[in-house]
Amino acid sequence: MNTHTDIAITQVKLTDIDLLQQIGKATFIQTFSDTNTEENMKTYLAEGFSKEKLLSELCDNESEFYFAVLKNDVIGYLKVNTGQAQTEQQCPQALEIERIYVLQEFQGRKVGQLLFEKALALAQIKAASFIWLGVWEKKLAGNQFLSEKWFCRIRPAYFSTG
Repeated sequence: MNTHTDIAITQVKLTDIDLLQQIGKATFIQTFSDTNTEENMKTYLAEGFSKEKLLSELCDNESEFYFAVLKNDVIGYLKVNTGQAQTEQQCPQALEIERIYVLQEFQGRKVGQLLFEKALALAQIKAASFIWLGVWEKKLAGNQFLSEKWFCRIRPAYFSTG
């Protein structure tokens, strides 16, 4: 059995765009396909994880992506935003965790914890006034993980795939 010490957190580079697209699509399908139509999933995957969109996000100085890597395999990823890159303008000095996903077969092995700790370290380096993220209410595992990390619910937000 692998331990969390075998997992490396590495910053995503432009040359990693194919890997980013693969892990993004795979984790999105695992997370949301049971609560969305096939048509909505296809549309969101095509638009939300197009190479053009990912390239734009990777080139944005106020966004950063990180992979969780185990034995050369990408098993999860993190995307954080600051400033104008935040999906909602909470506060210019805030850090948003826009995406934090782990492949299902690696959930419960502290991979999410390591990605979360990376986000905390980035917030400290950037002197962020606070960290925020949006979580879909229907995703209980994500909500449970985050409530364990001292996040509190501020207000409902709406998420649509189609």
